[in-house]
Amino acid sequence: MLPEWVQRSLIRGRERLLTWSLHASARELGLAELSKRLEEAHPDLKEQYSDFDIDTEYLKTKVRYQHAFQVSMALPELESNPDGVVVDIGDSSGTHIAYFRALIPNSKHRFLSVNLDEKAVEKARSKGIEAICSRAENLADQGIDADIFLSFEMIEHLSDPISFLHALATKTNCRRLVLTVPYVRESRVGLHHIRAGLRKDVSAEVVHLFELCPEDLRLAFRHAGWKVERDQIYRQYPRFSPLRATAPIWRSWDFEGFYGAVLSRDDSWSKLYKSWG
Repeated sequence: MLPEWVQRSLIRGRERLLTWSLHASARELGLAELSKRLEEAHPDLKEQYSDFDIDTEYLKTKVRYQHAFQVSMALPELESNPDGVVVDIGDSSGTHIAYFRALIPNSKHRFLSVNLDEKAVEKARSKGIEAICSRAENLADQGIDADIFLSFEMIEHLSDPISFLHALATKTNCRRLVLTVPYVRESRVGLHHIRAGLRKDVSAEVVHLFELCPEDLRLAFRHAGWKVERDQIYRQYPRFSPLRATAPIWRSWDFEGFYGAVLSRDDSWSKLYKSWG
């Protein structure tokens, strides 16, 4: 075992390296300017998550660029439908809705925040956002509808993501579903606390069940009743810089990045499957 001060120094060095990687990637993808606009719109990220604090420069940078990617996927859809209903499923604190309100100040959107965690619901309400406590799987049966559904890093927490996607496709009238998930090269079962032998109480908020690669997600989308209008991979390292060498570090310590997709309803494949519940 290394002395504790050596371990801390190594962690700080790794975080500095990964922060440089994040900045370089954001410049390549054109996310740096949007990230600045998001910080101006909502500078405080301390209450973003219930299970950990964003208390280092590395975490602030990582989360802000992740948010910039998510917003970049959704913003064109909201701008093209300026008075629709927008439901953010799995919203941690109302932050994304605050972003959209600032970025589209003259819009007439009705926003609704949804989360299984009552703490997350209260955080959204404290920002003046309409919010309800509900399981994502129950929304369609509760009559919750939207022109645009948002789902950022949520479906990997579901026991049955395909049934959830199919319910939204068949029981709502939404025009678009915008979602992002962690990017993995090959699909896998998550359950990382079991892999690590950590016997502790856990919740849906922190446990990943199925982590699917983009190829498998595209198949699942079609099967569940959706068509991909556009999609993109955001890697947390640059592709055209020596800092691309950080890819193995990201892969072993966190995720290489995130995959985002904008979907529209299309039952050309789902209607061929005769065993929906």
